[in-house]
Amino acid sequence: MGKLVVHQEKIQDIQAFIKLCPFNAMEEKDGKIEINAACRLCKLCVKKGNGGMEYVEDEAKPTVDKSQWKGITVYVDHVEGRIHPVTYELIGKARELAAKIKHPVYALFMGSGIADQAKEVLHYGVDKVFVCDMPELKDFKIETYTKVFETFVNKIKPSALLVGATPVGRQLAPRVAARFHTGLTADCTILDMHENTDLVQIRPAFGGNIMAEILTPNTRPQMATVRYKIMDAPQRSEQESGTIEALEVPASELKARMEVLEVTKKPKEKSIENADVLVVAGRGVKKKEDLEMIQQLAEALDGDFACTRPLVESGWLDAKRQIGLSGRTVRPKLIITCGVSGAIQFVAGMDHSEQIFAINSDPKASIFKVANYAVVGDLYKIVPKLIENIKQGRGLA
Repeated sequence: MGKLVVHQEKIQDIQAFIKLCPFNAMEEKDGKIEINAACRLCKLCVKKGNGGMEYVEDEAKPTVDKSQWKGITVYVDHVEGRIHPVTYELIGKARELAAKIKHPVYALFMGSGIADQAKEVLHYGVDKVFVCDMPELKDFKIETYTKVFETFVNKIKPSALLVGATPVGRQLAPRVAARFHTGLTADCTILDMHENTDLVQIRPAFGGNIMAEILTPNTRPQMATVRYKIMDAPQRSEQESGTIEALEVPASELKARMEVLEVTKKPKEKSIENADVLVVAGRGVKKKEDLEMIQQLAEALDGDFACTRPLVESGWLDAKRQIGLSGRTVRPKLIITCGVSGAIQFVAGMDHSEQIFAINSDPKASIFKVANYAVVGDLYKIVPKLIENIKQGRGLA
């Protein structure tokens, strides 16, 4: 990416020049024009500035020797050895990506007393599981886990690292990326691979208005985090495949400035992520009291209810019930959306549902593009009728 260079001597009318920018990214200071953080590099000031602004390309950066970096690695996310399901989803995607470039698939498993659990990963088609099993790794400490990750990367040189967007993954991935001065794309919804081993990382950007395609062509390893229930997990094979290899890290390098004194387990709570049936309220719900109707439909279907971001921001429901990239990612067998427009941010959090039933009064609503069943109409007429029919053992007449 290049930069803008201001030629102050060529600017006759500073205020008129400032008005060229639609993003208000230019301002006057001490009789000179300065560019602020609002700049989008649209280059309109270059085109219409009569030489007052120039775009200068950055010097070409030396590219990394990509042939020295091989393999797609998945970080095995776990709590006390219980492997998080997002790990298996990432292994499935890693196998797909690796097949395109004929690279192996690795898994990195670190912790204490995890030797037996590491064998479980072999049932999902990885070529090799690297295990660092040490007492110093019993509790998650960012310094020690980052050190193990750094040792692994330096030794194996994987081309790409995939990490689940869990509480641990969201802390660990940025630290590792910083150690290697490489890029990290968070909350990817689509991953692909070019033949030159460049990982294509796609995620919604600018408030969900566009889908950004991000590449890291000049550094390795490439890194991405992915939320649970975004990818498809492979079927568990009865037979083990691949091998397990110990990853040696000197205990002296695993000293941390933080000590875990006690772990208090969070009480189990009902989560929309585990619901087989979800009824979702959108902005089409006119007032908070009307949410009772949405809850009644969910109860009639023996399911749970959720909402979109505007309802959380209005204080109508707790953030734990929000679906979308800024909320929860769900994958129920059936999801019924009521008055949901279907913004990209929301759709990215539920479009892998088995059956999507959408109710909206706007026939051009974006939600209908992903729905299996679309009902155009007033939810205040449709939902009560649907509740009545379900209670009587009938569908939507």
